[in-house]
Amino acid sequence: MPGIVSRISAAKGQSVKKGDTLLAIEAMKMETAVTAERNGIIAELVVTIGTQVNAKDLLIVFED
Repeated sequence: MPGIVSRISAAKGQSVKKGDTLLAIEAMKMETAVTAERNGIIAELVVTIGTQVNAKDLLIVFED
């Protein structure tokens, strides 16, 4: 189901820990938080607030 990025809590270069909230997606009046699956540093935010996204779309890139 498509959704819209409603909030971004992370920034390029930011260090995050597993479980940190990175952004939120709103679909059908419900908001779903997207959390970090691992510790790392954000290399790139692929989306901005208002971007429409689908399942399996790339949202954030971590540094290797």
